[in-house]
Amino acid sequence: MASKSNAETAANPGRLKQIALTYKMTRKADPKVGLIVAGVGIVTIGVFLGIGFLIGHPVYLAILGVLVAFLAMAIIFGRRAESAAFGQMEGQPGAAAAVLDNVGRGWSTTPAIAMSRQQDIVHRAVGKAGVVLVGEGNPNRVKSLLAAEKKKMARIMPEVPVHFVIVGTGEGEVPLKKVRTTLLKLPRVLAGPQITQVNDKLRAMGDLMSNMPIPKGPIPGRGGQRPPRG
Repeated sequence: MASKSNAETAANPGRLKQIALTYKMTRKADPKVGLIVAGVGIVTIGVFLGIGFLIGHPVYLAILGVLVAFLAMAIIFGRRAESAAFGQMEGQPGAAAAVLDNVGRGWSTTPAIAMSRQQDIVHRAVGKAGVVLVGEGNPNRVKSLLAAEKKKMARIMPEVPVHFVIVGTGEGEVPLKKVRTTLLKLPRVLAGPQITQVNDKLRAMGDLMSNMPIPKGPIPGRGGQRPPRG
């Protein structure tokens, strides 16, 4: 019992430190986050306290108001922290891969299955909706990458639906913060065993990272032998 209490005591400072760090990061992008969260708490407690005086139980309603206020403050802070995080990631290469890693259970993601010289990237997610190709970069170049990847998949599994998502703020594009909800809204057409089969076929097909040539042997100029001239 003593060891358990010590572990919980050691974990609490870590959680508080993490919350403080998240607040500092959020405040840089959203300077009013502290005032908004505090305002939500004060208004919530005030509403419950007013109801308590009306019905003759101010103490009970005040306690309930404090609990509900903490819950409301946590929800508002979480949403604004998430928005601030997406705002910082917006426009950075590979940001969509970080979002896909947190879509939820039942989805498997593979980052950077295709890439152009201009750093346009295509990521892949597989779930009950089928295969979702997520592209980020120049829309015109990304569309070509997406079409090429879909053509590859059509040769080995033509019956599996393939969806396109282009990350961006233009017409027909999906903002980074809405990528997850977009995937979750897609119609579910595959069962668990079918998802496994699709992943196996895709792994057998390979991707950019697995097909990338890696030089073997010692690296010239770093302790290895120099390549012959001529």
